[in-house]
Amino acid sequence: MKEFFSSKKFIVIACIAAFLIGVMIYAAVSSSNAISSAIGRAFAPVQRFSNNISDKVTETIDMLINAKDYYNENIALKEELSGLYAQISDYTQIRQENERLREMIDLAPSSNGIELSEPCNVIGRTANDAYGSFFIDKGEKDGIEFYDPVVTSSGLVGYVTEVQYTYSKVTTVLSNELSLGVYCVRTGETGVIEGSYELSLDGLVRMVYIPLECELREGDIVITSGYSGTVPKGIVVGTVEDTYIASNGLSRSGNIKPAVDPYTLKNVFVITDFDGKGSAYEEE
Repeated sequence: MKEFFSSKKFIVIACIAAFLIGVMIYAAVSSSNAISSAIGRAFAPVQRFSNNISDKVTETIDMLINAKDYYNENIALKEELSGLYAQISDYTQIRQENERLREMIDLAPSSNGIELSEPCNVIGRTANDAYGSFFIDKGEKDGIEFYDPVVTSSGLVGYVTEVQYTYSKVTTVLSNELSLGVYCVRTGETGVIEGSYELSLDGLVRMVYIPLECELREGDIVITSGYSGTVPKGIVVGTVEDTYIASNGLSRSGNIKPAVDPYTLKNVFVITDFDGKGSAYEEE
């Protein structure tokens, strides 16, 4: 041990210790900001480490002491969030209902004494039907009748072709079972709309019995003529895609793009009554 205290190693350690003690004493009594700052920077990492440990300990103790308060606050926040979700759901339903009411206003301004059903929801579709027929949640109890026209604010969808007490089936204008008298808004030229399997694959119907020297052109709007009593006059059916000479050579035919895509529908209206409504199914 005596040899250690007389060794060079001890002398070096003693010198370093004396230097550090001297620096600390000087810093304590000195007014020099530079020295204080230097020492502060030297010990800053140690201080940060100590502060982090202190913060973690404080946070853990706080969680243990106030756990019940945090739990109750969490429950309250969940209930508030559930209430907000319910309000959003109610708002969405109200907005959808307002949109439906606006559609009803748009559809029945009209002359022709049009009466509409309540908004009908599409509740199912006929499997493997190229013509896009579907079912709605309104039926006999809602005043729906066989062959009542089915519409949206955009135009004619089709007809009711099956009526049960609580639901009905709608056959669309794409179907080869339906024909409908129409005329062109711009030119007044008349014809008959009919569907076919081939055209339905492209979402089209055919307008036949058009005068040979017709003036129809692409984009012309075609609407219902109303003369048969099965659908009111003036309901939009679709627009002209093109025309061509019919196979008999005596008239022209044209491809019509329906105004309504039956495959994307979620809601429709049924026209339950209108001026001049008859019971005959329109065939031309």
